[in-house]
Amino acid sequence: MEGGCCTASSTSSSGGTEISDSKRKQIRQDKPYRGIRMRKWGKWVAEIREPNKRSRIWLGSYSSPVAAARAYDTALFYLRGRSARLNFPEFLVEEVVSDARDLSAAAIRKKATEVGARVDALQTAEHASPVSNNSGRVSEKPDLNEYPSPETSEDN
Repeated sequence: MEGGCCTASSTSSSGGTEISDSKRKQIRQDKPYRGIRMRKWGKWVAEIREPNKRSRIWLGSYSSPVAAARAYDTALFYLRGRSARLNFPEFLVEEVVSDARDLSAAAIRKKATEVGARVDALQTAEHASPVSNNSGRVSEKPDLNEYPSPETSEDN
């Protein structure tokens, strides 16, 4: 009877390997970059552990995974230097490379959030640019709480 028990556990462990492989694929799809995760409501957040400490450095909340990953890359580079495994090594700015020195957690957080916010603003501007239809009118919904300015009002 005990042999049947052991046999059952060994087959369930091989089934567990298959589950972990599919779970790994799902995790890769849910987390496209290192150091970020998605909140339940759709925002992407980035944080990083300080070396040799249990504390984390909060890098911010962003609307795109790329912005969160770039913030993580900036912090990781300041913490680890040239040996860091970055999500976007091609976007490492020369001023960052020359400016890499021992920084406090607050200074790293500030620099990372600046990069993340800049990337987030650029990406939201690309996605929010108004699209014209064939009639020549802009299909973007206007802000009804905003007074029209002379530049935006249409006088024909």
